[in-house]
Amino acid sequence: MYHSTSSPRTSRSPCEELSGPTRGPSEIESPTSTRNPMADWQMRTKRPLREPVREEAGPTLKNYITPAGLQRLKDEHRFLLSRERPAVVQVVAWAASNGDRSENADYLYGKRRLGQIDSRIRFLTKRINAAVVVDPAAPRPGSAATRVFFGATVTYKDAAGLEHVVSIVGIDEVNLYRGYISWRSPLANALMKASPGDRVDLHAPAKTEHLEIIDVEYAPIPMDPFREPPGAQSTPKVEGS
Repeated sequence: MYHSTSSPRTSRSPCEELSGPTRGPSEIESPTSTRNPMADWQMRTKRPLREPVREEAGPTLKNYITPAGLQRLKDEHRFLLSRERPAVVQVVAWAASNGDRSENADYLYGKRRLGQIDSRIRFLTKRINAAVVVDPAAPRPGSAATRVFFGATVTYKDAAGLEHVVSIVGIDEVNLYRGYISWRSPLANALMKASPGDRVDLHAPAKTEHLEIIDVEYAPIPMDPFREPPGAQSTPKVEGS
């Protein structure tokens, strides 16, 4: 694991947020106490409840991604929206017509699954809308063809002399078994803008590793296509969709 530095956040104690002025024993209401409801109402009017502070939405971060990676997101989005969601909606409607919903397993599971699908659709929509497509095989002008940027396949040597090959891809395309690392990962940050023969430092929690760049290549990066999850409920696929 690697360190990620961030500015400390100052938070108020829950006690500071929720506690009000303390009352003495004589002020605690008892069955025989006489309190003025109008005074209580006026106090609440003058001191309204504090609303939660809403942070303004920041700028949308760019989602750098390869053409194959974006296509995979779109295929999953289309599958969820046009096939799995309609199938689950049908199951929920059928289960709801069978009577008591509180003990209806099909209804409860269907509603929960529907919420998961909707959440995933919202996530995919945001990722697709923020996508900035970069083709790893596109020609790079001048010195950029031998420097490390998004889409590069990099061969480097560690301090022990072992060679490693990694491809820098989008956050949604990470595959450690294939050596695909996110462009926002610590290793990618260390390699960025380096050229063959350069030495860079990878800052790890326990130590700093020294790496040597051996080769930088820009070539197509194979991506697994989206596949329908086994056991997923879905409507029949329409030809041409």
